[in-house]
Amino acid sequence: MKSKFMTVCLFGMTMFLFACTDNSVPKTQEPEHSPVVNEEEPVRIGFSMDTLLEERWLKDRELFKEAVENLGAEVEIVAANGDDALQISQAETLIQSGIDLLVIVPHNAAATAAIVHKAHLAGIQVIAYDRLVKNAEVDMYISFDNEQVGKMQAEAMTALVPKGNYVFIGGAITDNNAHLLKKGVFKVLQPFIESGDIHVVYDQWTKDWTPANAQANMEQAIRNSNGQIDAVIAANDATAGGAIQALQNHGLISQIPVAGQDADLAGVQRIVVGTQTMTVYKPIQILSNKVAEIAVSMAKGEIVKADQQINNGKKEVPSVLLPPIAVDLANLESTVIKDGFHAAEDIYGTVTK
Repeated sequence: MKSKFMTVCLFGMTMFLFACTDNSVPKTQEPEHSPVVNEEEPVRIGFSMDTLLEERWLKDRELFKEAVENLGAEVEIVAANGDDALQISQAETLIQSGIDLLVIVPHNAAATAAIVHKAHLAGIQVIAYDRLVKNAEVDMYISFDNEQVGKMQAEAMTALVPKGNYVFIGGAITDNNAHLLKKGVFKVLQPFIESGDIHVVYDQWTKDWTPANAQANMEQAIRNSNGQIDAVIAANDATAGGAIQALQNHGLISQIPVAGQDADLAGVQRIVVGTQTMTVYKPIQILSNKVAEIAVSMAKGEIVKADQQINNGKKEVPSVLLPPIAVDLANLESTVIKDGFHAAEDIYGTVTK
């Protein structure tokens, strides 16, 4: 009996010790179902563009997309192609989709104030890209010094033509940049006008910046002045192209210096063949990189400081203004070609005198 009792006790102790043994997975082995760690979702930037019907804005789209994605963020891009109502509707869709920040290139500087208001109601900050939104609580404005662009155009033309009849083919009246550019042009021209050396025989805005409307303006300028024109300042290379087409129609091509801006491929090709005198190069890769950098930082809640402020009729908007570069035949190689903005073969390969 004693032997049986000892056997039972020994069996019971063995079972007790077995029950107390740690049966967990060894530390060197992962559990079969390890917990999933959710990585932080990438920042989402909305980019509402006025148009993709001009070469310049196609470049902006691709460069901005690349810059944002290189920073580990995502971007959704829409373009309204000059339709104010569509741009507002597209921006509303971006806002409702849950973006973290909105970047906007406004078609109409005033109408897009509604977009800023709607974004702020949703707790989303807004950056104005290259063009300022008027009368709105815009959080940041990043562009080139557009008044300086106009000054560069007028300085180049007055150096060539210090006396004579001038035509000014403006941009779209709805675009604040067009007003800034014109301000810069006439700051330079005013002393010449006051002295009587320069007469502005035609001055008109170009609806929607289109070459066709610019050509119509230039046709009217030629008729009004009986062709007595000594210099043309156009608000960009697209409007310069329209003006040059009108000059060609009247046998005046290459006889009258023409200034533009944006360094579009067609514009620099015209500089090479001598039908356009100069353009103003705005390195948009620098612009797109700067906007992307600031947009992602702001979307993450970081504080971004700007070195300037621009009044938009509602507030002093924190602003970053980048320097433009005047370009003519003499420095074409060292600017747009050196920077890779246009390839030499694209500029020279298809042009003929």
